[in-house]
Amino acid sequence: MFPDPLLAQIRSRFAHVETCPFQGPRIFFENAGGALTLNAVVETSARFAAIPDNQGRDNPAAHALMEVIATARADMGTFFGASSGQFFVGESGTELTFRLLRAMILGARPGPVLGSTVEHPASRSAARKWAEVAGRAYIAVPHDDAAGLATPEAYAARVTPETAVATVLHTSPVTGMGLDLPGIVAAIRATAPDCLVFVDGIQHASHGRIDIDSYGIDGYVISPYKVFSRHGYGIAWVSDRVSKLRLEGLIGGPEENWEMGTRDTGAYATFSDVVAYFDWLGGEVSDETDPRARILAAGDAIHAHEQALTEAMLHGSGNLAGLAELPGVHVVGGAENPAREGLVSFWVDGMASEEVVARLNAQGIRTHTRKADHYSGNILDPLGQPSCIRVSMCHYNSLAEVTAFLAAMKDIA
Repeated sequence: MFPDPLLAQIRSRFAHVETCPFQGPRIFFENAGGALTLNAVVETSARFAAIPDNQGRDNPAAHALMEVIATARADMGTFFGASSGQFFVGESGTELTFRLLRAMILGARPGPVLGSTVEHPASRSAARKWAEVAGRAYIAVPHDDAAGLATPEAYAARVTPETAVATVLHTSPVTGMGLDLPGIVAAIRATAPDCLVFVDGIQHASHGRIDIDSYGIDGYVISPYKVFSRHGYGIAWVSDRVSKLRLEGLIGGPEENWEMGTRDTGAYATFSDVVAYFDWLGGEVSDETDPRARILAAGDAIHAHEQALTEAMLHGSGNLAGLAELPGVHVVGGAENPAREGLVSFWVDGMASEEVVARLNAQGIRTHTRKADHYSGNILDPLGQPSCIRVSMCHYNSLAEVTAFLAAMKDIA
């Protein structure tokens, strides 16, 4: 785990770490719904919101705005580990997911679309919709209900040489499990080497360790508000071959252009703040001097800290029992699952999840109910559960906060 002095520095860089502006003092374990925002992002957003000028003009302000965007795109390449392709922003991660899959499915060679049942409804809905529009078959890879993830072997069993487009979830926002993305992509390409592969990285991004160059994929989407930035935009990366598909755009406009209309320069600038934060943290936890190496070191340190927090939450801290030891508590994906990334979902026998969340909230501990609806039914229905409680942590959370949660759960359960 991070030593206390460093954790204090980390927490000082975020807004509303300990206090909700509406509720008062609280512990924030709702990071999968939207992470805390960097103070630098708040300041940058306000600064750019006041600038009246547009990009693409011949004046000093416009030139400066274009330079900010170019710098941010370079920063994105460093953060994501992408040396080719394009980065662009859109309305949200969900909007970008639909847009990329629309372009891929309508533009790919003939053949079916492959996805998995563990995915968020954004990628599942987009893939099924545009497969139907394009007259393509949609094939669903079943996930492992007990483990809360889909495996390379499951993908290998259903991919065919004709598979044209495939979708992969990097980390589940319901089970908290990270999938073996390199293994899944390798399984797909072993049978369908020309398949276009889309990845939903929205839940994974805050945990670091993204390396697009090593994956061999064609699209990757995140929602920056889940990785310490703000609401109002999403970020997509696309491979060069996807940009050569027939894209929507203005007649006579530039080809291979994904952005339509004037974008918010502040959105780009705030992601540079996120990248700078990872760079700073990597310098605190390693002796690396290269920015990409520092970002990877930060990701490793984040993973180790969050893993320690989840271990304490599951198996106890001090004399407090962990969730896995409390009678009547059932952990989604199992308590002993090495794929878990900073998130624990569970239910309590004989008690509605909404009641558990409300009682935790009354004690100043923010969690969330996931219901078996269009968002989470794919995970909960096979388990026979109408709902569960999701506790999602991030690297700025502390062991003391986990201990407070366990003390509350001792009384509740």
